[in-house]
Amino acid sequence: MVAAVHADWRMAPVRAEVRAALGFIEKLVKHDAVTAEDAKEVLAAGVPRAALERAVEVCVAFTMIVKIADTFGFLLQDQAGYDAGAKQLLKRGYGL
Repeated sequence: MVAAVHADWRMAPVRAEVRAALGFIEKLVKHDAVTAEDAKEVLAAGVPRAALERAVEVCVAFTMIVKIADTFGFLLQDQAGYDAGAKQLLKRGYGL
């Protein structure tokens, strides 16, 4: 399912709540402009407020990391490095 979301989250077989949250996050990242109405739509789709807040926190953290990495020319990890990082995130979460 993760591969399907990466390929096209709009067509991926995910719940409506997930699709609504992904649309909100995409708008936040690509257009840097979300409104209270956008958030209300996601909440109306069944996403709990705490879950939306957490999704935004994770989005902001990753966006900052990418911007800093791009600015300073950080080298990308190989697949083994990404896999190890993913295991740690799944084990410990995205605590800020």
